[in-house]
Amino acid sequence: MNSKRVHLLVKGRVQGVYFRQGMMETAEKNNVFGWVQNLPDDRVEAILEGNDSNVDAVVEWARFGPAGAVVKELTVTEEKHVGEFTNFRINS
Repeated sequence: MNSKRVHLLVKGRVQGVYFRQGMMETAEKNNVFGWVQNLPDDRVEAILEGNDSNVDAVVEWARFGPAGAVVKELTVTEEKHVGEFTNFRINS
């Protein structure tokens, strides 16, 4: 089982639509660790770590987000997996 880490930046109508909460629920369901947060420029940023297929499932969810979200752009950058997380959290 290969592990991976990705850094996500999500642009569009992604704040005020439960995007962070939905991502946390999706990550927990897929045993993916890391964090998600709103950025001052109305984007959402996240770091995801877990096995390849589980991380891919959360990335796929992020392409559309929850009902009410409009994802216009999703930037996915692979990074070196470091295994620094033991859960998934929402940063304020």
